Amino acid sequence: MSELFLIPARGGSRGIPGKNIAILDGRPLIYYTLDVALAVAPKANICVTTDSDAIIKAVKEYGLDIPFKRPENLATDASSTYDVILHAIDFYEKRQSFFDTVVLLQPTSPFRKAIHVLDALKSYHSNLDMVASVKKTKSNPYFTLFEENNEGFISLSKKGNFTRRQDCPKVYELNGAIYIMNVKSLKKHPPSKFLKVKKYLMSEEDSLDIDTPLDFFIAQTILSDKNKK
Repeated sequence: MSELFLIPARGGSRGIPGKNIAILDGRPLIYYTLDVALAVAPKANICVTTDSDAIIKAVKEYGLDIPFKRPENLATDASSTYDVILHAIDFYEKRQSFFDTVVLLQPTSPFRKAIHVLDALKSYHSNLDMVASVKKTKSNPYFTLFEENNEGFISLSKKGNFTRRQDCPKVYELNGAIYIMNVKSLKKHPPSKFLKVKKYLMSEEDSLDIDTPLDFFIAQTILSDKNKK
């Protein structure tokens, strides 16, 4: 099985300016993901797709080449990750490099480790559309998630006869750390329409996804605490 390890790193970010290369514990955030990618794949199979000259510079300083600069039309707030993935696949196939899977590693998951990626790859097989990393969610649709109807009243998102949260079916939340996607499936439809999806369970801490300044503060606090030990 041939894997393309794709790291999407757009330059723009509303919550944290320059987020993907913001300095976390002395290093650009994207370096944590590059560490993992290099631990599990050869350089030729790692692709950082970005529109940002600053990110390109940071990645080259790390020691990796950037095969292409992402087109501006794929780097807006309205751009979809799916289109970014298809663009990368097309780039390589035009150069006679064909991959069976795309392993998407978002640079906002600094606590994802190489062992997580390797374990997730073990659970993937060609009859699947995708293996996606998840965490146990605290927001259970049988117990704590509500929807509002046209009259302005709220009711549970999913019906059930449960009086304790512990009795509800287990519910999982995508953590954004690892997506292993079948290229044949990707060419048919976007991941949101995949039917054969297996989970790869990660812990709460390892699942931390940096989206807001608070997330960044939590990550820095965790790393600072570890450095003291």
